[in-house]
Amino acid sequence: MRVWLLLVLALLLSIVIGAAAGHDWMSPADLLRALAGDTDLRSRLLIDWRLPRVLAAAFVGALLGLGGTVFQGVFRNPLAEPYLLGSAGGAALGATVALLVPLAAPQSLVLPVLAFAGAWAATMLVIGISRVAGAVDAAGMLLAGVAVAAVLGALRSFLMLALSDETVSLQIVLSWVLGGVQTPTWPILGLLAAISVACLALTLMLAKRLDVLGLGETMAIAFGLNVNRFIAFAVLAGSVVVAAAVAFGGLVAFVGLASPHIARWLVGPLHRPLLPASALVGAIVVTVADAIARSALPPAEIPLGLVTAVAGGPFFILLLARRLRA
Repeated sequence: MRVWLLLVLALLLSIVIGAAAGHDWMSPADLLRALAGDTDLRSRLLIDWRLPRVLAAAFVGALLGLGGTVFQGVFRNPLAEPYLLGSAGGAALGATVALLVPLAAPQSLVLPVLAFAGAWAATMLVIGISRVAGAVDAAGMLLAGVAVAAVLGALRSFLMLALSDETVSLQIVLSWVLGGVQTPTWPILGLLAAISVACLALTLMLAKRLDVLGLGETMAIAFGLNVNRFIAFAVLAGSVVVAAAVAFGGLVAFVGLASPHIARWLVGPLHRPLLPASALVGAIVVTVADAIARSALPPAEIPLGLVTAVAGGPFFILLLARRLRA
């Protein structure tokens, strides 16, 4: 109980810090006045811009934490991360099309839709290739994911070279690929909140079977689990979660890798408590990282993915070293 209370308090503190951070720092008193309904300029800035972005960052981090936990459970590998099966390449390709190809619909709507569709389609392609090859297991999907990611990366690079001109800057594509949460409207934030709750419920449905799969394929079969079918279903479910995170936050590195490990240290390996704990940890990490991205070099903004990569790189090296020693 104490761990959950600390996680919730840490999330609330990170939201307050995120709302205060920026080129012009706000005080907690400013936040309280804004929440009380004050209508001056600082309060409107907090309510209309900073607070929606901070909450969106928290939801994106929660989705990445959930996705990372599912993929690490499915592949039984603590170094697995949400972009393992080409979802990052698919999302980046969809976003590149949205940013570089003139379309009738508004870009603010087309970008998350195409990013989500690209991430989902890439995972479906990986599963399809695995089925055709007769290797619908973790190793087969990993190999197919590496190949699909390479092809999608090449296609994205080709589109960037072919479609860019003096009127279309590649910087907007690169900034999206490097990750960053855009400020949503309150209705869009409500949609993101509903998606996050639905993804938490979806992943909790997998919790018991992920625990059984963690015992090894032989034991899982003995317990009556259809391993290959469950792996395919869990990968699809995890990909929905990751695609939603990518659609609203771009490609944010290392959060999906690190959050499950931190949560595992706090609540243990069972997935029913691990999934919500990973979501809380991911929300805290992305909220704090987004605050750093907005306030470290004012008035410029550092891409969120760079902040998480700088912090997550050493964490990944530490995990790898511990695994090799073990």
